Amino acid sequence: MLNVSGIREGYVLDHIKAGMSLQIYHDLRLDEMDVSVAIIRNARSSKMGKKDILKVECDINTLDLDILGFIDHNITVNIIKDEKIVEKKKLTLPNQVVNIIKCKNPRCITSIEQELDHIFLLADPEKEIYRCKYCEEKFDRK
Repeated sequence: MLNVSGIREGYVLDHIKAGMSLQIYHDLRLDEMDVSVAIIRNARSSKMGKKDILKVECDINTLDLDILGFIDHNITVNIIKDEKIVEKKKLTLPNQVVNIIKCKNPRCITSIEQELDHIFLLADPEKEIYRCKYCEEKFDRK
């Protein structure tokens, strides 16, 4: 049995699809932060079969949970303070994502103006479709 010690303050990201923890590690830019991270891959799960878990010891205002909601809104976020879970947060699809996906329309202003943020708005929550704020180009998450 694997034993990973508790954290004083931070997050435990649970119910991550097996094999996705390293992508989430990079998408959250944890590699650029001076924080302690434990990555548990392919842990047994009665709900999912196998899952990944990320434990991040950091200030709880550090992570952008909107990015997590976009990556996989089925992830469970446990917020830890003083070594105790103070809140369990269920993620939802964010209404807007900035600089997470890039517009593929070659005529979009973001292709010409390189410093312009890539902003996508949630157009259809049921089908998980986002549209570019500038040109309406569709991005389908499914």
